[in-house]
Amino acid sequence: MADSSTSTDPTEPGDATEPAGSSGSSGRVGRARADRPVYVIGGGPGGLAAAYALRAQGVRAVVLEKSDRVGASWRKHYDRLHLHTTRRLSGLPGLPMPRRFGRWVSRDNVVRYLEKYAEYHELEVVTGVEVSRVEPAADGSGWLLHATGGRELTGSAVVVATGYNHTPHLPDWPGRDAYTGELLHAGEYRNAAPFAGRDVLVVGVGNTGAEIAVDLVEGGASRVRLAVRTAPHIVRRSTAGWAAQFSAIAVRHLPVALVDRLAKPMARLSVPDLSAQGLPRPDTGLYSRVNAGSIPVQDVGLIDAVRKGHVEIVAAVEGFEDGTVVLADGDRIEPEAVVAATGYRRALEDLVGHLDVLDERGKPVVHGARTPAGAPGLYFQGYTNPISGMFRELALDAQKIAKAVARRGGVERQPART
Repeated sequence: MADSSTSTDPTEPGDATEPAGSSGSSGRVGRARADRPVYVIGGGPGGLAAAYALRAQGVRAVVLEKSDRVGASWRKHYDRLHLHTTRRLSGLPGLPMPRRFGRWVSRDNVVRYLEKYAEYHELEVVTGVEVSRVEPAADGSGWLLHATGGRELTGSAVVVATGYNHTPHLPDWPGRDAYTGELLHAGEYRNAAPFAGRDVLVVGVGNTGAEIAVDLVEGGASRVRLAVRTAPHIVRRSTAGWAAQFSAIAVRHLPVALVDRLAKPMARLSVPDLSAQGLPRPDTGLYSRVNAGSIPVQDVGLIDAVRKGHVEIVAAVEGFEDGTVVLADGDRIEPEAVVAATGYRRALEDLVGHLDVLDERGKPVVHGARTPAGAPGLYFQGYTNPISGMFRELALDAQKIAKAVARRGGVERQPART
């Protein structure tokens, strides 16, 4: 599917490109100039939402996307993926998702929606441009972006929206490089067809690992094992028509300890005890775990698969040795393929790490309408993983960012389109 959004050269007049060789990395950001646009780095849902919200405030926003189409990361997800949040609460600002997409929107329909979103709002999207570094402009007015082909673009403000799941993380397990079996990251997994009739180990019991394990069972793998280091909280995606997202929104601003207490009896009522199958109930509270960065697993078949023995729970992977997978409990197994659902890194260090805007885990120290101390005009969109729904929070943060940019002023204006 071709990208139907507006594509222009980001170095056209009005973008105030700095001459080659200008640096400015040691300068501080002062008042932005009003002849420069806001650059949005990333053409995924977060970046597109921010661009529209800025446009609605009358601010010129230029989206820089490194791939050839918007929604690049969504195009790479496994085939059976659906949003775990409802369609009605997953639309971005200014365009609801169509009713025909159903309650739980598929990956392909998310991609269609993002394409339509960019087209419908006539967003200014430039594809094939990757930004490698952001630093203060030499004259102290705005930000200098180093991009593909030696481009140096100067913007009045920058919204970084390169994605929560940016770079696949594959643990450096001992013996990994010498392992001769098939080993792939979940980001490379598309469907179960290549694994039909095979013995497969899935490593990691987040939402991705849980869903891939179920997909493998349904796709005909001869044996499916799921390596678990820490037992997850599992919640039903919907109970009697009540989506888990509704509860997540309702409790999001309650005290953590209170939510932990409320969640425990609800889990006992809705989720069976799987201790005998190797998945005991977690010994830490649900919301405490969320604050530590661990989102509950939305059940899309894992509970039944584990209860029936179709997915076998095994200990965490410690390494590889002599063609076997070594588990934390000392067992050694010999699957034919290993799918590592071991997460992603945000990979922001090269882009903005020199600006002292990331914490020790590489996560932006602020997000949404707030900007880091010493970096006014630098915004981060989409680097949290809230239980209330990623798309919903992206939509809310996009509008907060746009209002903050408009209040700050010193930006290139264009007629607002609502």
